[in-house]
Amino acid sequence: MSRRLRSLLFVPLAAAFLVLFLSATVGIPAVGNYRGPYGDVLNAVAVKERHSTDVVTAVNFDYRGFDTLGEESILFISVIGATVLLRQRPDEIKEKDKEEDDGRHVPKISDAVRLLCLALAAPAVLFGIYVVTHGQLTPGGGFQGGVILATVPLLVYLAGDLRTFQKTTPRILPEIAECIGVGGYILIGVAGLIWGGSFLQNVVPLGPEDAKVYSGGTIPLISVATGLAVTGGFVLLLIAFLEETLQLRLKGKRGSK
Repeated sequence: MSRRLRSLLFVPLAAAFLVLFLSATVGIPAVGNYRGPYGDVLNAVAVKERHSTDVVTAVNFDYRGFDTLGEESILFISVIGATVLLRQRPDEIKEKDKEEDDGRHVPKISDAVRLLCLALAAPAVLFGIYVVTHGQLTPGGGFQGGVILATVPLLVYLAGDLRTFQKTTPRILPEIAECIGVGGYILIGVAGLIWGGSFLQNVVPLGPEDAKVYSGGTIPLISVATGLAVTGGFVLLLIAFLEETLQLRLKGKRGSK
């Protein structure tokens, strides 16, 4: 397709998108003017019904838990697709062996960066676990905490090198974590179907009404499962990208020799 043809196609499509975008923007209510009744109803009943002081987490992992399972499955499938695309075939490796170094210089990581990353690794683990396990009480949950936990292997890589990262983060661990997370979410839903009559029904004792860490029934369990899936998925992507980068560097060094 020529550049002229692409431009001709882009202009009307961009204009149509702009019209739709502006029309949707005009319909957004002003800040502070909430129109829907659903949020008001949930704010009134969620704490009593689910013993969860974070209504957003109660919606994600209970009232709207089936939709969240779909979102988690999208992440799971996306990670699988990305790792498959980044996987190198034997013929690609042979072709890259013939490539020459592009002359780029990769600076070494400073001691200050290494020290900072090492100092942040342990607090990041603790904070990520806290966010995952306290999502039913305070803002957070499995998605947010999983992303925080996934940054820990990146800190290890920045503090050392790729080989250190590979030794401390074997591929099998995030693969298992992601599978347990997605599978655990589904099993919790099946348990609700068996003992409660509907998929993902909250069948675990809700705990104290004043909301403790173990309050919320299945909400904290689903949050932990989601945290495992998100952590495993992002770490797998990190492994795939870093291994691709290492192979390109090695090929470049061989080509320069």
